[in-house]
Amino acid sequence: MPRKRKLLAQLSALQSNSSFPPFDALENLNAMPDGNSSPKSSKYFAIEKKNSSQLEADFFNQPCISLAKSFLGQILVRKLPDGRELWGRIVETEAYLGGEDEASHSKGGRQTQRNAAMFMKPGTLYVYQIYGIYFCVNVSSQGEGAAVLLRSLEPLQGLDVMRELRSASRKGPTKLLKDWQLCNGPSKLCQAFGIDKAFDQRDLTQDAAIWMAPGHDPPGEQDVVATTRIGIGNRGEWAQKPLRFYLRGNKFVSVVDKKTEREMAAMGHFSCS
Repeated sequence: MPRKRKLLAQLSALQSNSSFPPFDALENLNAMPDGNSSPKSSKYFAIEKKNSSQLEADFFNQPCISLAKSFLGQILVRKLPDGRELWGRIVETEAYLGGEDEASHSKGGRQTQRNAAMFMKPGTLYVYQIYGIYFCVNVSSQGEGAAVLLRSLEPLQGLDVMRELRSASRKGPTKLLKDWQLCNGPSKLCQAFGIDKAFDQRDLTQDAAIWMAPGHDPPGEQDVVATTRIGIGNRGEWAQKPLRFYLRGNKFVSVVDKKTEREMAAMGHFSCS
């Protein structure tokens, strides 16, 4: 094979198997796992290719409630600057339906600079800050201004790094977090996955640092609890609508609704444990 053609073939192979990370704000994690701070590969070959196993645009293009349920069991993947990946199984979500939803940031169809991602194509991340400190991450769906809040994850890979990131976000001396404490809340999972405002308006189907992969064991309807959302304050009837969904019996869920679970068991949806 002529030398030029051989070099092109090698470059093509590098691109198709690329795992070189993009640069982002987590510079303190840019060292190699063995402590070597040298680059993992030449910057001239740092060309990203979309992960072949990630969920595609069609998956996200569904109504908000349907998407919130469909997220359960799927895998959120975060790729750090050093190439390591954090994996978490989605076990709890909340649906925010847009204009008519009094608890939504887009209620009344109001579009602002802050909530612009809620009006973008399905699969767009909407990241906002609460209390001036913490972040929450949502994913846009079908429907004007509709989005799904990711509430809790079951950590699968990179737990030590998640602990490191959580500890860095906490003030004062901290106890070692147990596995179930790493991502059992919307702000906790953002800390554990290094998700901040820089991720706002990113496309989950195209981004090289964050995406979703299909879960291996999708839950059935009998595994899903539908109950009221958390922390939305006085929003009239919207405070009582069953728009939070979680996997029954999963210890990584942030708040378990025993009353609703008993009611569902009494109706024959599943056996009461």
